[in-house]
Amino acid sequence: MIESLQNIFRIPDLRKRVLFTLGMLGVYRIGAFIPIPGIDLQALESWFQANQGGVFGLVDMFTGGNFSNLTIFALGIMPYISASIILQLLAVVWPYLERLQKEGEAGRQKITQWTRYGTVLLSIIQAVGICVWVTKIDSGGGDPIVPSPGPTFWLLTIITLTTGTAFIMWIGEQITERGIGNGISLIIFAGIVAGLPGGTRAMVQELLRGERSVIVAVLLLLVMVAVVAAVVFIERAQRRIPIQYASRVRGRRMMRGTATFLPLKVNTGGVIPVIFASSLLALPQTLITALYQRFPNPFFGMLNRQLNYNMPLWDILYIVLIVLFCFFYTSIIFNPMDTADNMKRVGGFIPGVRPGKQTANYIDTVLTRLTFAGAIYLSAISLLPIFLISGIPLHLLEPAAIGEFFEKMVPGFVLNGMNVKFYFGGTSLLIVVGVAMDTVQQIESQLVMRHYDGFLKNTKLRGRR
Repeated sequence: MIESLQNIFRIPDLRKRVLFTLGMLGVYRIGAFIPIPGIDLQALESWFQANQGGVFGLVDMFTGGNFSNLTIFALGIMPYISASIILQLLAVVWPYLERLQKEGEAGRQKITQWTRYGTVLLSIIQAVGICVWVTKIDSGGGDPIVPSPGPTFWLLTIITLTTGTAFIMWIGEQITERGIGNGISLIIFAGIVAGLPGGTRAMVQELLRGERSVIVAVLLLLVMVAVVAAVVFIERAQRRIPIQYASRVRGRRMMRGTATFLPLKVNTGGVIPVIFASSLLALPQTLITALYQRFPNPFFGMLNRQLNYNMPLWDILYIVLIVLFCFFYTSIIFNPMDTADNMKRVGGFIPGVRPGKQTANYIDTVLTRLTFAGAIYLSAISLLPIFLISGIPLHLLEPAAIGEFFEKMVPGFVLNGMNVKFYFGGTSLLIVVGVAMDTVQQIESQLVMRHYDGFLKNTKLRGRR
């Protein structure tokens, strides 16, 4: 590994790319310490300590702590991701966008331009929402978060947040073009990793104060290693469908038949279904809360309580939405019929399966099974940190008789969790592991191209004479 790192800096072009990427990420992290003007930071910190977790915790994770501190990068890169997802969904129902996706570089540039416009528009809308939110809440002790919520504050906040998101988008594009790895993914990666030292320090302090035993800390460390290993294994896992190409004549040459395979990933949707599910769950929460305030009857009160973060109904809906979005997103990015038609056009077939519709049905069956397995995996990884922090509160199910039954039959650590403050699972782990593997593979390919030792193999690669 030491020699591989040395090889990175022996290649001038690769050295420039790595240093440029680190420099851009450093600029991004500097923005995490510049707050929006007009904010009472102590009142803001008090409010977040009283309302941590839930949707706010997810947003804060993606922004690398910028949202909880309301810095100039408080919106993070989420408006860009949302605009990209919206355009991907529109391509399914809008033939013009579908044609642009197939036009190569020119079409890609046009879609990128529209994504930038959508990012600015969504940033303005979200900035207005933040202004409305911070001017209506207080720290919980009566201190307003915005002491002077006038027109100047609104205008300055909207311009600052929109400009900050546009600047992050530019940093991401520059890293993609002139650095190593995907810029947008690395920005999210940097924000998540920046919170790991604080979590580690908090766990060490608990050990030193005697609040947590050494045995429990060792067990948690083993669980962390096992979870990371499982994520790496599943993210790299794929089902390889064998494909045979028949012999064919091209001009005066006879092309011999070849054998290859069609790789289908277990987790085709990546982390997108988890993001969609978390975002969509905020809608019924807001709607039920508004209805309960308007019509304060027992039924709406029960729904309002059960739809809170990590309540049993919330957990069930979270899993259902993850499963649904796994199938939905996979159906968007992979079309078995198009794959079967392309194979048939070039003379390819799956042994034992007739070309055409039967091939499409076979691929669709295999993909459905893989997607279901991937959805269960995503649900388990997403609920693991919630379980370790606050457990699965089955004893809070309503009516009260059901909750009392689970309280008697289920162990306390399942109901109340283990109060683990180190957030090492869920969406953050999926992003960190996925981005790290992609970046290492890109560096590996650069090293292999130049006949240097890589990260992933122990054998030496010698240059050709």
